[in-house]
Amino acid sequence: MKSQGTEPRRTLTLRDVSEASGVSEMTVSRVLRNRGDVSGTTRARVLEAARTLGYVPNKIAGALASQRVNLVGVIIPSLSNMVFPEVMTGISEVLDNTDLQPVVGVTNYSPAREEAVLYEMLSWRPSGVILAGLEHTAAARAMLAQAGIPIVEIMDIDGQPIDNAVGISHRRAGRQMAEAIVASGYRKIAFLGTQMPDDYRARKRLDGFEEALKRAGLALVDREFYSGGSALLKGREMTHALLARNPDVDFLYYSNDMIGAGGLLYCLDKGIDVPGKVGLAGFNGVELLDGLPRKLATMDACRLEIGRRAAQIIAGHNAAPDIGSEVVELFPTLQPGDTIRHF
Repeated sequence: MKSQGTEPRRTLTLRDVSEASGVSEMTVSRVLRNRGDVSGTTRARVLEAARTLGYVPNKIAGALASQRVNLVGVIIPSLSNMVFPEVMTGISEVLDNTDLQPVVGVTNYSPAREEAVLYEMLSWRPSGVILAGLEHTAAARAMLAQAGIPIVEIMDIDGQPIDNAVGISHRRAGRQMAEAIVASGYRKIAFLGTQMPDDYRARKRLDGFEEALKRAGLALVDREFYSGGSALLKGREMTHALLARNPDVDFLYYSNDMIGAGGLLYCLDKGIDVPGKVGLAGFNGVELLDGLPRKLATMDACRLEIGRRAAQIIAGHNAAPDIGSEVVELFPTLQPGDTIRHF
C-alpha cells in the first residue's frame, strides 16, 4: 500500500465558469440549465469552459444544495462480464455496514459513455465515486479532479491515479504468465483478445506478456482480436480462425477466461491434445468455469478484495475527510490448472 499527499480540492462554482467563459453567472446558469435566450456562440463558449474546468451543475436544490447524498457512484464497463458482479459484491459487503448506498452506471467500455455517466452521477453530489480503470477522457479527468469527494479508480495500478486506486499490475500479470508458459517449454505462442483495443487492462497484460517473451528471445507468432464482448462461442470462433491460419501454434493466451473456456471446448471437440500439443491460459479466475472438462490455466484478479478495499476507502474518507490518498496494490495468483504442461 502506498500513500500519497493530496492538495485540498475546492468544488467549482458558477463564478469559475463565468470567469473562464467571460460571461455573467446568470448567463452561465441559463446555458447549463438549457433555459433562456442565449446565442449559439455564447452557449458554445460556456459549455466548453465548463467541460474544460470539469464543472458539473448541482441537481440538489434549496437547503440541501451544500450537502452530499448518501450515494456512492460505481461506474463499470460491463454487467455481462462476470468480473464486475464480484467487484460489486465486495463493494456492497462493506457499504451495507454504513449509511452509504452504491448506485451503478455501465459504460460498455466507451470513454464517451463513461464521461456522460460520470457527469450525471456527479450532478447529484454523491459521497464518493468508484470507477474502473485509470484511463478517462480529459473532461472526465477534470470532473473527477474537481469533484471534491473521494475517488477510487479500481482494477489497475499501472498509471497515475486521480485520487485513490485499488488494483493489480496488469503488466506484471502478463509478464508472470509469459514466464510460466516459456518455462513449460512452449515456443510458438499466440494471443487472442476481445474488447480490443478498448480494454486497457487487457492491453497492458499483453504489453507485459510480450515484454517477457522478448526477454526470452521470443515473440508472438500470431494474434486474433475482436472488438465485441466475450462469450464461449466467440472463444471457439477465434480459436478456430487462429489455428486454421497458423496450425503450428503451441500455446494460446486469451485476454479472459470466458473466451479461453470457449477455446478449450473447441480444442477438446477437435481432439487436440491439451496441454500436450496446445496449451491454453486465460485471465480472471472465474469460478463459474470450474465445471469444465479441464481446469483452465488462469490468474485470480482479486476482484472481491478490490471491491472491498475500494468501498473501505470511500467509507473511511466519509468518516474522516482529511485522510490522504492511497494506492493499494494487490497480487494475483497464477493457477496453472490442467492446460499448461507440468515438468
